[in-house]
Order: sequence, then structure tokens, then C-alpha cells
Amino acid sequence: MTSEKNITQDQLDRLFESMCALESPQEARAFLADILSARELDDLAQRLQVAGLLARGQSYVSVSAQTGASSTTVSRVSKCLNGAAGGYRLVLDRIGLPKE
Repeated sequence: MTSEKNITQDQLDRLFESMCALESPQEARAFLADILSARELDDLAQRLQVAGLLARGQSYVSVSAQTGASSTTVSRVSKCLNGAAGGYRLVLDRIGLPKE
């Protein structure tokens, strides 16, 4: 991961460790509300929704219409969903795909 804000790998690791220390959705909600703006939180939730719909095989147009996400966002999420990191797939496997 690269950053334009001179954030070190140790600082990123500390952030990831702090997220792993959370024990419930309520704790995650409180933590994320403190560190993200409302817009950033909405954007993250939208991206996860987009990933779930794409994983279900829905088209870009359908996903964009259902979520209000731009075609750029849908395309970016699709690229990550099918990329090497595997983060979206890991999370979707653990929480389940969205219901139709």
C-alpha cells in the first residue's frame, strides 16, 4: 500500500490491528464513526453492497441503478473483487452475499 500522506507501514498495521480488536458490529460502528466522516462511511458501505451484487452476477448497469454508485465505482470494485488481494471475497464469504 502506498500513501501520499507519509503514513508508514507500521501506522497502517496499527490501524488494521485496531480493527481486528473490535468484537462486535456495535464496536465497529463506534470506531468507524469516530475515524471516518459520514460520507466516507456511506462510501464504504456502498462499495461493499456493490461487491455483493457483482459477486451475485448482476450487471454493472443493474448494480449502478440499485446502489446509485457511479460506473467508475462499480468498475473499480469489480476490478478489486476479481483482483489478487481477495479482501472483498474474504468478507463476502464470511458475512454472506446480499439477498436478492
